Amino acid sequence: MSSQPTVGLSITAKERATALLAQMTLAEKIGQMTQVEKNSISPAEVAEFYIGSVLSGGGGNPAFNDPTHWAQMVRGFQEGALQTRLAIPLLYGVDAVHGHNNVKGAVIFPHNVGLGATRDADLLERIGRITATEILATGVHWTFAPAVSVPQDIRWGRTYEGFSEDTNVVIELAIALIRGLQAPNEAGLWALPSVKHFVADGGTTWNSTKPIEWLPGSNWQAATQFYKIDQGDAQIDEATLRRVHLRPYEAAIAEGALNIMVSFSSWQGLKMHAQRYLLTDVLKNELGFEGFLISDWMAIQQLNADFYTCVVQSINAGLDMVMVPFEYQRFIATLTEAVQKGDVSQARIDNAVERILRVKFELGLFEKPLVGDTLLSKVGCTEHRAVAREAVRKSAVLLKNDGKVLPLPKNLTEIIVAGNAATDLGIHCGGWSIEWQGAPGNVTMGATVFKGIQESVGDKSEIIFTDSGDLVAELKAEVGIVVVGEHPYAEGFGDQPDLSLTPEQIALIEKVRPHCQKLVLILLSGRPLIITPQLPLADAVVAAWLPGTEGAGIADVLFGDYPFTGKLAHTWPRTMEQIEQKSAGQPIADPLFPFGFGLS
Repeated sequence: MSSQPTVGLSITAKERATALLAQMTLAEKIGQMTQVEKNSISPAEVAEFYIGSVLSGGGGNPAFNDPTHWAQMVRGFQEGALQTRLAIPLLYGVDAVHGHNNVKGAVIFPHNVGLGATRDADLLERIGRITATEILATGVHWTFAPAVSVPQDIRWGRTYEGFSEDTNVVIELAIALIRGLQAPNEAGLWALPSVKHFVADGGTTWNSTKPIEWLPGSNWQAATQFYKIDQGDAQIDEATLRRVHLRPYEAAIAEGALNIMVSFSSWQGLKMHAQRYLLTDVLKNELGFEGFLISDWMAIQQLNADFYTCVVQSINAGLDMVMVPFEYQRFIATLTEAVQKGDVSQARIDNAVERILRVKFELGLFEKPLVGDTLLSKVGCTEHRAVAREAVRKSAVLLKNDGKVLPLPKNLTEIIVAGNAATDLGIHCGGWSIEWQGAPGNVTMGATVFKGIQESVGDKSEIIFTDSGDLVAELKAEVGIVVVGEHPYAEGFGDQPDLSLTPEQIALIEKVRPHCQKLVLILLSGRPLIITPQLPLADAVVAAWLPGTEGAGIADVLFGDYPFTGKLAHTWPRTMEQIEQKSAGQPIADPLFPFGFGLS
C-alpha cells in the first residue's frame, strides 16, 4: 500500500487494523497503548510486554550522541518489537520541535516564535520536510510537533513553542509544517506529526498552576517557585476556547493529522486528560478525528492520588496511548485489572488499539519497519543548514532603525560586539536543544551571531569583543553591537513574572553606549521583552528570537545581504502591566510595537 497520507485514514489501513485487532490478546492490545521512556526499558522487554511505542524525551539521547548511534538505538528497540508473535512494529517518538533538536550535529531551526514572524508557509513546509528527513535518518517516525498553542500571556515559559498570539497565523504556519512532515520522501517514508497540546494550553491564567503533591519526585517548593501558568487552568468560556484555541486542531484534522497530544493544563478546573467532553465528544465525534490521542509525560498521574483512578478516568475520557513513561508494568497491570473489573470496557480498548494500528499501517511501518542508513548523511547537511539560515534572517524583526543605521557597511574600521549571548550557541538555541531545558555553551555544531559578523566584515575591520562591556576609556568605535539573550529554559521553568532586561543586561548596554557612535541592540529571546527604558539608548533594535544553530544568519540582514522582512507575530508590550492587561482579555491600546510591526 502507499504510505502517502490522506485526509483521514485509508480504507485499506482500517481494514488491516480491524483484521489484526481480531487476532490480538488483551495483553497485546494494552501493550500497544503503552509508551515507555527509552532509559526505562530494554528491547527484550519491548518484546515481552508487546510495547507499542518508545520515546526519547528532551535529553533522551544515546550515551554517544550522534546520528549513527541514534539510529542504532532506535533500531534496537524496533528489532525487539518485531520479535513479538504478531510482529507489530514500534512507533518511536521524539520531541523534534525545531529540527531533530536532541541530536548533536542535526540542524536546529529557530523556535516557532521566530518562524511566526516569517509569515512564510512555503518555508515552513520545507522545514517540515527537512525535519522529517533528519528524524527518519535515525529510524524515528514520530515527532511531538507542531505546537498549535495560541499564547495569550507571554509570561508563559512555552510562548516560544507557539507561532503567534493570532489563531490565523498559527493555522497557516502549523498546517504548512504538518504538510512538510507528512510529505513522502523518495522511499515513500514520511513523519507522523503530533499536534499539541489539546486544548487551550496557551490560554491558561497566571497563578493558576496547582502543584501535584502526590507525584513521585514532585517538589512542592520548586513547582510553586517556577510554575505559575504552565500546566495551569484556562478559565475561559467555551466560545473563546473554540474561537481562539480549537480552530488549529480542526485545520490539522482537515490536513490529515493522525495524532494529537493532550495538554497538562485544565479547562474550567478539570484536567484535559479527564475531559471526556473535549477528547471524545468534541475531538473524535464532532470533529471526526480518526487518529489516536497520546498523553503528555506522566500527565495522567496528575488526575488523582490513586493510580487506578487515573488510568480508568483518562482511558474512558478518550486517551488511546499513555506516555507512562517509567512504570510501564504498573500501568499495564492496572489497565488490565480495570478491563477485567469492567471499569474500562473491551470496546474502549479495541477502539484505542484499532486507532493506533491504523496509523501504523498508514505510515507504512509494517512494510518497512527498519530504516536503512541511506539518509544519515543528510543529518545536519549543508543544504539543510542553508534553509535554517534562511529561516533565521526571515524571522528577524527590525523594531527600530533611527538614521538608517542598518544595513551596516562591511568596511567599518572598528566594531564593538558585546555580550556573551553573541558567542553562545546554547543561548541561540534555547530550550529543547540537546537537553530538555537547553543549556548555555557549545552544545552542538552551528554558527553564532558573532561568527556571522566575522564572516561579513572586510579584512581591514577590527572586531573588539567584550563579555562585560568594560572597555578602555578612549575607545570610540563607529558601531557597537550589543547582544542580550534569555538564559535557556523550557516549560514552566520559563514562567517569568517580570520580562524586563536583567540588571546585567541593562548595564551592558549602558557601558557600551558611550564607546560607539551608533549602537545596535540584538535580542535573543523566546518572547517579547520589556525594553522600553533601554530603547532610547539604541539606534537600531532587532528581535532575533531563538535562531538555533544558524544564528549567523542575523548578520545577513545586519549587513544588507538580504532585507529585513519579519513581522511581529505578538504584540510587543510597553510595560508589564500591559502583559497582565492582555492576559485578562483586554486589548492593549498603546503597545511599544503593534502586532504585525516590522521595519524593512
